[in-house]
Amino acid sequence: MSEKIKYEIEFVVKASPKMLYKFLSTPSGLSEWFADNVNSRGKKFSFFWDGSEEAAELLSKKTDQFIKFKWEEDEDEDYYFEFKIITDDLTNDVSLMVTDFAEEDEVEESKQLWESQINSLLHAIGC
Repeated sequence: MSEKIKYEIEFVVKASPKMLYKFLSTPSGLSEWFADNVNSRGKKFSFFWDGSEEAAELLSKKTDQFIKFKWEEDEDEDYYFEFKIITDDLTNDVSLMVTDFAEEDEVEESKQLWESQINSLLHAIGC
């Protein structure tokens, strides 16, 4: 199995960190933009798309700052996806940093998928 490459993408978000965090950390918030439906039980999150289910474990979180998940199918502990909320100290502008991993030949496609997903998030937030 080839090694995955870490990449990060930053998106400007016109919303408060508190509001944004709810869309990133709760099943109802994630269901608005990330998956058709999301359930959680403890640290296990189940994501549903078009009849298929993917499970992820919540690795860590800090309210209004970040949340990190690991897909159950990724056996390597080093692979995860993370949403980090960044607030500029001078301007108070808020941005969302998405960190993920992909095979070298799938990085661009994966970035495009995140861009599409984050556009859905921005639409759900209303910005």
